[in-house]
Amino acid sequence: MRLHAALLSLLLVPTLGIAAEPATKGAESSVSFSDKRAARSAEEVKAQFLHAWRGYREYAWGHDALKPLTNAPSDWYGESLLMTPVDALDTMILMGLDREAAEARELIATKLSFDRDLDVKHFEVVIRLLGGLLSSYQLTGDQRLLALANDLGTRLLPAFDSPKGLPYVYVNLRTGKAHGNESNPAEAGTLLLEYGTLSKLTGNPVFYEKAKRALVETYKRRSKIGLVGERFDVTTGEWTNKRSHVGARIDSYYEYLWKCWTLFGDEDCHAMWKESIAAANRYYPEEVDGALWVGHVDMDSGERVASRYGALDAFWPGLLALSGDVAQARRLQDSSFKMWRKWGIEPEAYDYRKGEVTSAGYPLRPEIIESAWYLHRLTGDAKYRAMGREMFDDFVRYTRTDSGFAALDSVITKDKDDDMESFVLAETFKYFYLLFAPPETLDPSKVVLTTEAHPLRRTW
Repeated sequence: MRLHAALLSLLLVPTLGIAAEPATKGAESSVSFSDKRAARSAEEVKAQFLHAWRGYREYAWGHDALKPLTNAPSDWYGESLLMTPVDALDTMILMGLDREAAEARELIATKLSFDRDLDVKHFEVVIRLLGGLLSSYQLTGDQRLLALANDLGTRLLPAFDSPKGLPYVYVNLRTGKAHGNESNPAEAGTLLLEYGTLSKLTGNPVFYEKAKRALVETYKRRSKIGLVGERFDVTTGEWTNKRSHVGARIDSYYEYLWKCWTLFGDEDCHAMWKESIAAANRYYPEEVDGALWVGHVDMDSGERVASRYGALDAFWPGLLALSGDVAQARRLQDSSFKMWRKWGIEPEAYDYRKGEVTSAGYPLRPEIIESAWYLHRLTGDAKYRAMGREMFDDFVRYTRTDSGFAALDSVITKDKDDDMESFVLAETFKYFYLLFAPPETLDPSKVVLTTEAHPLRRTW
């Protein structure tokens, strides 16, 4: 992996173990978090993960997901693609849940088939299924998982058959017919880690080439000031929405510019990252009452159009820290946590100038915990474990059900929705666990985590 020496030194900072217990709530800047407390917290996270997995195992085995209020199974497209088992398998492996992981792996290897007449969402299937299969293959060496990944990747390739090489939104797994013209930078630019790894592991360069072209074509459509918009037409390549930010429909585009450089040593990605992050740092940040936020601007002018931040934007501190900007990452993580604390859990969207919720749902997202983990690993500061512990307690308090964990319809009322997406087990619990687990559980100097938190290693 090609990382700057300074970044490598940051990534290898050991986890601090300090004897005292955490200070009182609200005093994170001087908090400590003992190794013993961290180990206990990791076991509690594992126990809650098992609660969710066993609920899925009892009520939704063989299906995509569990509905945690009605205990009913659900499938995205009417037929199961084993979304939860594939997405969660590497989490179980990292947690040392050998029996559960072996059972899930056997289910996947013997029952999962992609020879289906289904129009699937290309982006979601890539990050959840293709990424999950590849990471689990690297962790287990089970060739059946690589064969499934290769079959899936091959079936998805027609999504790129647009005039510009930008992927259509949907593709049929059996016929290859693709459709869906209105896409966005995240869906076009968050593919190269998965497809690139598939190319490296199979020796077939076509996957890398198609995904990289889509990323480059997205970058080429940036404005004169270096920003991308929120939506474009796949066929024409023209922007249909020019709002720019780090939230939904753009977020992981930035993430993959950095991570594709670190995993593959792709200097084109590095160059695109450097120009993109310079523009982002110039136009997105905003100071409000001494706190740092990142908001929405017009991609052409840089003029601010909204003071909106939310659960998805909360990945940004982690990416800033990982790419070397720890100082800004710390300040922005403090703002994310302030947003979380206001209602005891974070809303999907928040107006940071008005201090008001603008979208009250909470789909059990992982991004704020992801950033806490990166910041803890990169700084050794125990305050991020204390922060994570508070968020984990809130998460369990407000979302746990008899069979799993339920999304919230509103963080204000705490009313629950009958939904537990696969990313809860793939990402949310994984990042909670990694925050408290021994540092050798996953070494970020040797792996790159996809946007779905699937660890990929440079084994080629």
